Amino acid sequence: MTHRSDTSYTIADGHLSCDLLVVGGGVVGLWIARLAMQAGLEALVLERRRVGSGASGGLLGALMPHMPERWNPKKQFQFEALSSLGNEVEKLEDEAGMTCGYRRCGRLLPLTRAHHAGLAAERSADVGTVWHPSETGFSWQVLDAPYKDAWPDPAAMPHGLVHETLAARISPRRYLAALRKTIGSRIIEDEAFERFDRETGTVVTSSGRTIRAGHTVIAAGTGSFEILGTMLSQEPSGFGSAVKGQAALLKADIGDELPLVFVDGLYVVPHEDGRVAVGSTSETKFDDAAKTDGQLDRLIERAGDLCPALRGAVVLERWAGLRPKAIGRDPMIGIVPGTRNLSVATGGFKITFGIAHKMAASALEVALNGHCGGLPESFRIDTHLTKAGSKAG
Repeated sequence: MTHRSDTSYTIADGHLSCDLLVVGGGVVGLWIARLAMQAGLEALVLERRRVGSGASGGLLGALMPHMPERWNPKKQFQFEALSSLGNEVEKLEDEAGMTCGYRRCGRLLPLTRAHHAGLAAERSADVGTVWHPSETGFSWQVLDAPYKDAWPDPAAMPHGLVHETLAARISPRRYLAALRKTIGSRIIEDEAFERFDRETGTVVTSSGRTIRAGHTVIAAGTGSFEILGTMLSQEPSGFGSAVKGQAALLKADIGDELPLVFVDGLYVVPHEDGRVAVGSTSETKFDDAAKTDGQLDRLIERAGDLCPALRGAVVLERWAGLRPKAIGRDPMIGIVPGTRNLSVATGGFKITFGIAHKMAASALEVALNGHCGGLPESFRIDTHLTKAGSKAG
């Protein structure tokens, strides 16, 4: 791949060329393009609809760590990503001249069953080993009373409450808007990836445009599985699946300093400007990916029971969309088999927003060097495809 200091190019009918083509304008794709440009590469983003039209354009913005027990490379990768994200967002905000709604708010975990209290105590000891509280300041405390007032309702925490301070939140759409602003005009929207020529590295788009890139990264969310399936003559389900999620944005003047609350799949995330995001569902069977229904109504009702300040809150927006879940659940990153200059970076189910910048750095290293030494084994495309083969067998 050629390194260039001049990152300008012309978008016009006919042929385009660039060092790095990113297929997909979600949070991972935009981060890859941003880091490539910082490295002096000529980068271009191809988005079949609009930036953030997929899972990245949702409402929640919850950035939650894995549990601290049974530590492994995947959890370490996420820990490092969550630890560094605040600094990366600050630099992004300075460059873009806008805020992303980021806050290290922490997380509350109501303990709803008797054995949860024992697990919480064990995890507190694990935190001392793997979160390094004396260096990072991240803590895990077991409380007997709500964090503040009825946040959450005492009835929702019969066996206590965990308060951990590593979790954070961000406004998904403001985050994407800031990333987009730093990338500028290097984004082609409403134009889809159609096919890839392995010999020349040329991508043909839905408009018939051709783009010749030194390397192409597929970061198209659920669309990545369709592209891989076509290229490798397999069913898209062999690489991953689309999981529907629903969420809502409520109007509630409760203050934005409160920690997010998570229990039994329910997220309650206070944001700025008196808004609170509530979600989410995980639906593998659905009729309409973009339609909300009674499942979201029940989540909103549960949120009011969990946090009484939200009862009767005005619903500002309802959202539904598809999230990519790679066959091995973890992110899928690596060179597409049978190619030299095509790779994939997608599928970080439920954790992508917290690790997108670190995923992107790994994906860029793969694009430049053909591999990434610091990538957890469970993230590597070969690992995913081995699992896919095992399931097929």
